[in-house]
Amino acid sequence: MMANHDVFHRHEYAEDMARQLLQPSSLQLQVRSGVFLSGIRRIGKTTFLRQDLIPTMEAMGALVIYVDLWADRSKSTASLVQEAVQDTLTQLTTSGSRLLDRFKGLNMGAGGFSFGFQLDSVGKKGGATLAQAFTELVDKVQTSVVLIVDEVQQALGSEEGSHLMFALKAARDAVNTRPQTPGHLLIVGTGSHKSLVTDMATRRSQPFSGAVSAPYEPLGRDFVQWKWQQLQALLGVKLPSEQVMWEGFLAMGQRPEELQNALVQLQSRTESPDLAFSIICATLASAAADVEIAAVEELGTLATTIFGRIAQGGDAGASGLFAAEAMAGYADSIGSVVDTPQVQNMVDRMITGNLIMRQSHGVYAVADPFVRQVWLQRAALETALHTQAAPTPGR
Repeated sequence: MMANHDVFHRHEYAEDMARQLLQPSSLQLQVRSGVFLSGIRRIGKTTFLRQDLIPTMEAMGALVIYVDLWADRSKSTASLVQEAVQDTLTQLTTSGSRLLDRFKGLNMGAGGFSFGFQLDSVGKKGGATLAQAFTELVDKVQTSVVLIVDEVQQALGSEEGSHLMFALKAARDAVNTRPQTPGHLLIVGTGSHKSLVTDMATRRSQPFSGAVSAPYEPLGRDFVQWKWQQLQALLGVKLPSEQVMWEGFLAMGQRPEELQNALVQLQSRTESPDLAFSIICATLASAAADVEIAAVEELGTLATTIFGRIAQGGDAGASGLFAAEAMAGYADSIGSVVDTPQVQNMVDRMITGNLIMRQSHGVYAVADPFVRQVWLQRAALETALHTQAAPTPGR
């Protein structure tokens, strides 16, 4: 599973995803409508895309264009996508470029491919549309083109971003609906705002409604085993047992950066490695959850009451947030009558803040399962403390 000393590679996951995208079975053709992957922050999505998925798809013959909508926040999402497309087209028209070398043998001039439009006009007023650019690109390279848009939810919330997504849908349809197309245009969106990314594939008002929506699979025990074995080979390094290291990784939400941080802190501790590492992980987990929990608490008592109800629903989420019994509970918590618009407004604010996500119609879940776990642990502790402090009946 490891190709070099520094990077943990997820070959099986990448190969499975690449096959579904590039060689879908008759039951997997929906991927050509688009694929939207969502996962919580800092669990290795971008590393996987760059280190594993893109090289695997390129090895299978695809031309991959990658754009990160967080790469330059001063630029519009449309500009970032247009620049990524233009850069790819420029490489294909530049003699000696690495990308052009991949397609030697196809019908091209001495200086590379030529396109029937000005490259710097793509997506701009009066220039080639994205549909025209992608159609000609697929025809030139005679293979599928995959556009990966990282942090795709950044395209929401602005008119220009909305126009971009509709333009990408038009490009997808222009390429993929042709009966003799030599390749397909595959749109892959990934993001850390789980509710918004899921909505992009499931809500009817969105241009990619009907696309595939799936959760990103976080790193598993094989990553921890690789890390543990890697560090065990170093002299003088304090290490917990592999089991304790795995449990700590889970406690911190399966975030590789947090694991690295915990291992660094362990080197200065004097307790037994297993005990010290467990304490460090619990502390880091609590600190990370504090940021999200504080964001809920800042919204007020109604928000914390709704969030608590959702947290009790588990991974499957909670329904009935607007039922009479739920409304009565909210009113009891804040000490005044609560109406449906108030609750809906608060739910929407927590979705926008990436604190909760819409699982399906009327069903909501905490966006980060790790935060939900810490919230429930604290709620249970608070209940236990109140129970102990309550006076004994009859005394």
